[in-house]
Amino acid sequence: MLEQTRQDATSPWHKGELAMQRSVGVAERMDGPGRNFVRKAMPEQHRAFFPMLPFVVLGAVDAKGDVWATVRAERPGFMVSPEPEILDVRLPRDAADPADAGMEDGDAIGMLGIQLETRRRNRLNGVIRRTDPGAFQVHVGQSFGNCPQYIQLRSSAFVRDPDVPTAMPPLHSGQLDDRALEMIEGADTFFVASYVDRENGERQVDVSHRGGNAGFVRVGADGVLTVPDFPGNRFFNTLGNFLVNPKAGLVFIDFETGDVLQMTGRVEVLLDSPEVASFQRAERLWRFTPEEIVLRPDALPLRWSLPPGL
Repeated sequence: MLEQTRQDATSPWHKGELAMQRSVGVAERMDGPGRNFVRKAMPEQHRAFFPMLPFVVLGAVDAKGDVWATVRAERPGFMVSPEPEILDVRLPRDAADPADAGMEDGDAIGMLGIQLETRRRNRLNGVIRRTDPGAFQVHVGQSFGNCPQYIQLRSSAFVRDPDVPTAMPPLHSGQLDDRALEMIEGADTFFVASYVDRENGERQVDVSHRGGNAGFVRVGADGVLTVPDFPGNRFFNTLGNFLVNPKAGLVFIDFETGDVLQMTGRVEVLLDSPEVASFQRAERLWRFTPEEIVLRPDALPLRWSLPPGL
């Protein structure tokens, strides 16, 4: 009976995701996994996972329609699921974070719980219900797991009370400076937020992990980032969103200093380009043009370290 119920469920894929799946000939094959594994509630494993985390990656859309990705840290237990359809999140408002403007009552949000020391990650999206400036609920729209591919192992530790904000102000810019370039060109990890407004009027925000060898993101002389898309789970949540709505929010972390680099801008997906061959293992590329850049020194109270020998 359970299997029958899952197969009768509505497919979660929107037209952009389906277009990407068709481009590699897997649309029919991905129909079953979509109905079976993209759920409207959190499974018990996910409900137990989020309370263990000291940070979470978020995607949000501001009043202008710009999408931002961010990373917020708190003591484990700041996220709790009282029931499968709800995740309670205890986070104070942060005016220095451009993503915070998209976290009002009724706003759509994307969330990624990721545990770098075990390479586990789970995603969800939903709608915020807020009555308190220090907390909000997420009413789950979609919940699903991801494989551990391309996640660099790291362990983390707090260097200050997470409720104590940094004294360093955010730096706003319209172009990449030397510090921003250093963070991007040395990164083996970043996170990307995207969104679509679906046919039923609901906004769906996604935030995802991207990883590779240090320097896998290239920055051109014009300040445009070129990002390889490696083989994955064929869900194509991010690239599918880009096909429908070519907007993205990127966040890079300096794991040694806690600095956070956030950018919002426009995207172009390159499904078939000669340049793909210059990126080892890449199947396609996407280009990101930053339009607004925020560098937040010492924004995170966590510091991460690599395993010995790496």
